[in-house]
Amino acid sequence: MGLFRGGRRALTGTLCLVLWLLGSGLFGAQAQTTTDSTSTNPRRAGSAPTQPVRNLNFDRNAPQTPAPAGEVNPGQPSVPGTLRKAAPSIRPDSAGLLADTSRRTRDSLNLVVLKRRSQVETAVKYAAKDSIQFDVNSKIAKLYNKATVDYGKMGLKAALITVNYGTNTVQAAGRRDTVKNKMEGTPVFRDEAGTYQAGAINYNFKSKKGKIAEVVTQQGEGYIHAEVVKKLPDNEFYGLHGRYTTCNLAHPHFYIEAGKMKVVPGQKVITGPFHMVIADVPLPIGLPFGYFPTPHNGRGSGFIIPTFGQGAQRGYSLTNGGYYWAPNDYIGVRLTGDIYAGQGDGFGGYGLASEVTYRKRYKYQGSFRFTFAQQSANLYNTAGVVGTDYTSPLKTNTFWVSWSHTPTPLPGGGVFSASVQAGSSSYNRVNTLNARQLLSATFSSTVSYSKTSRTLPINYTIQLAQSQNVQTGVMDFTLPNFNLGVARQYPYQWLGIQPSGKFYEQFAVSYNLVAQNRISSLVPARTLGGDIPLLGGNSTSYTIPVSFGNLGNLLRNAQNGAQHQFQITLPSAAVLNRHIQIQPSVNYGETWYAQRLNYEYKSAARAIEIDTITGLKGFSRAYSYSANLAATTNFYGLVQIKGDHYVKAIRHKVTPSLTYSFSPDLSNSSAFQTIQTSEFQDLRDAYGRFLDPRVFSRYQGFVYGTPTSSRVSQLGLSIQNSIEMKVRNSRDTTGTNPTKKVSLADGIDVSLAYNFAADSLRLSPLNLSYRVQVAKKLNVVFSSSFEFHQRDSTGRLLDRYLFNQSKIRLARLVAANLSLGYQFNPAAKPKSKANIPRAVAPSNDPTLGSPLSQAMYADYIDFDIPWEASVQYTASYTTASAPIRPTLIGVTPLLSGNAVTASGSVKLTPNLRLSTSLNFDFRAGTLVYPTVNFYRDLHCWQISGLWIPVGPYRGYNFTIAAKSSLLQDLKLNRNKTILNR
Repeated sequence: MGLFRGGRRALTGTLCLVLWLLGSGLFGAQAQTTTDSTSTNPRRAGSAPTQPVRNLNFDRNAPQTPAPAGEVNPGQPSVPGTLRKAAPSIRPDSAGLLADTSRRTRDSLNLVVLKRRSQVETAVKYAAKDSIQFDVNSKIAKLYNKATVDYGKMGLKAALITVNYGTNTVQAAGRRDTVKNKMEGTPVFRDEAGTYQAGAINYNFKSKKGKIAEVVTQQGEGYIHAEVVKKLPDNEFYGLHGRYTTCNLAHPHFYIEAGKMKVVPGQKVITGPFHMVIADVPLPIGLPFGYFPTPHNGRGSGFIIPTFGQGAQRGYSLTNGGYYWAPNDYIGVRLTGDIYAGQGDGFGGYGLASEVTYRKRYKYQGSFRFTFAQQSANLYNTAGVVGTDYTSPLKTNTFWVSWSHTPTPLPGGGVFSASVQAGSSSYNRVNTLNARQLLSATFSSTVSYSKTSRTLPINYTIQLAQSQNVQTGVMDFTLPNFNLGVARQYPYQWLGIQPSGKFYEQFAVSYNLVAQNRISSLVPARTLGGDIPLLGGNSTSYTIPVSFGNLGNLLRNAQNGAQHQFQITLPSAAVLNRHIQIQPSVNYGETWYAQRLNYEYKSAARAIEIDTITGLKGFSRAYSYSANLAATTNFYGLVQIKGDHYVKAIRHKVTPSLTYSFSPDLSNSSAFQTIQTSEFQDLRDAYGRFLDPRVFSRYQGFVYGTPTSSRVSQLGLSIQNSIEMKVRNSRDTTGTNPTKKVSLADGIDVSLAYNFAADSLRLSPLNLSYRVQVAKKLNVVFSSSFEFHQRDSTGRLLDRYLFNQSKIRLARLVAANLSLGYQFNPAAKPKSKANIPRAVAPSNDPTLGSPLSQAMYADYIDFDIPWEASVQYTASYTTASAPIRPTLIGVTPLLSGNAVTASGSVKLTPNLRLSTSLNFDFRAGTLVYPTVNFYRDLHCWQISGLWIPVGPYRGYNFTIAAKSSLLQDLKLNRNKTILNR
């Protein structure tokens, strides 16, 4: 037992020694010198130091330099005197057991606690460009010229750094350049809390406390300047005579000055009494304390200060005030509201808005916004605002919903997307100044999911759609729309036949299924065409108001069905030495409906009654099939011009195509019903045709319509032309590109058709179109339609050609459209996204309250283009255009559309830009929504303005504000628009 006890004590003593050796402090140094120093005790490149520089990293196997007299070798462990005796030798006794060499009078379990000589947790690495001076006695190292010190997560750069590894402190300062008379190499301190620029630094890397003079540091979007800062171990620091600003200049344009402030990095800045200073001018604007959130990552939650305003009709107001909640970096919720006091006894109204932004990395991102507005019924109910184009009245309660969901496509995965713009028809007329929303007559929304199978040649799409016309108030819903497609399949692949180039290998089959359920608020007029008497029904169309109370009426007005399409592609052939390509095809289709119409003649009323059959009895199918044969070829014409002329050659390409289509007579199928009665012998329709017998479609007005009842044997002709010429390149001076191509016509297309099986009006109208782009600036698009048949005094088509009348004419123009667009941009140069500056002060995002870089608005505020302008002219002609009143420029009775749109911008100075847009309607002789915008960049501030000089929306909006979203409430706004009258 005694032997065992002695062995245990020996092991205990050995363990104590090992623990002490492992717990010794480590201090590594590395020096980097490139320039000699004149110091009396420096370490220079290529010379030995005055005091020996010893290895300060303890290594029991490495030879150690003996320490000078009176100094403990820092490379050796420092232990108490009682423990610095030579370690006793341990030999086994005769029995093979260890001898007891560590017996003590005290209990062997009461071990001596060995403390580390240094509390430094890791090696301190330092370097300097000029020299490093060591004072071994005082344990001080001085680093000169571009000195750096790294200690774990702490880093320091300065012109002069003094490290005292006896007290674990480091001091840093800059040096003054006597030639330039300015400070150079001022300290830059870095730790896990941030980066600090200072005039002088005194820091203890053991306690992580320090004092920093003349500090400048960034916290979130803001910058903090202070005379003296006291830094604590938990990274909080206190500042004396501090300034808080979002201007990134050394001498900021504006700041909030406070005597004392406390900073919690990544969270907040708290100040005592403060006041505002702009351009070094103190303003009498201040508060007894200040609180500024400074989130490092993502957005921070907080209140949104409302904007105060006043209007002539709605009175005093507080707008855009509320709360922004950011639970994490992926979701943000903004809740705001508006309230108007009104004038007299009338309440001005209120508004509510909710917006949610979300994002999941590598998956999707999107935003959802819902707004509600309430205003007085007669607030905007003037003819100037409602306009003659609007038939729906203004409402007191309006709303608008916007939803955008964009997925990140992944191979083989489904894609869900959404783009929703819907709401009250009169919302945009009184709640926005956005030109696109204000002038748009229709809005559409889609929510869809699509996927392509990895193993099967199948793809499908499920879509929910909605469209509305804000002028008429008509809404259409497609709930849902399903599309299933099968890619083209070759039967020889099903049979496992290896391809050998045979003609039958070109046989291909494709399939497509489309099914939808459509609900419309418009109930169309039910007529049978012409003057056929109809019993019951509505002779005019009307609109059902969209509301939950009218849900039953809307569902009864729904139309649904499914359509199947099979296409069989037959082998193509090349004839006439492969100059003509012939392609046959066969199509078969079926349409399924859950209801059908039934016609019955009522002799008492001498009219026809229509009954809608639903349910199982109403289910029916309408089929159709057709065959097509197309022949296509190309002709080329080339004219080469010899000699030294500007035009070198002209080439003309012609692509004619003949298409023959055939479909049988399906009037005897179940899709049609024939009414036989002699009582209609004396009745004619609007075209003068007898009504007995008459074939009616059982699917009139249905979602997919009805197949063609009569036989079709039609031959179609289309000719496509393109003309271009080769001219001398006057800009080429090297001879590498002596010529260039110029387009005279990108497309001159002509098409018409003749139906051999029709009983009348066999020749279709002639369609002619022309398009060209001149000098990459002017875009010209023209289209027209010509008729070959005569019309009577009422405008009805007659089965007689124009060349058969007394005044011979070949064709008559019935419709034409012209569009001219020109882009002026003389100084435009290609610019890649990589050249867009990114290091720009963040701006205020009024919708999210989050910082957005100015680079995101490069498409709207481009300060690299001196000026630009664009002009767009559109005109429409139709013989059915109704005459209008005379205008200031004369009478234009045949033009259904005649307007010019112009927009332009000019950069007056590097930071000042003006832009304008206008739309003039020649038919009405009015200027439609002209606007003048200006923007002034003031580095950390910005000035923006909008002026609408004339029209029902005339007014102005002027704002000067700080760019940073952190100080988005620091702004001055003056406006008088339709939104706050």
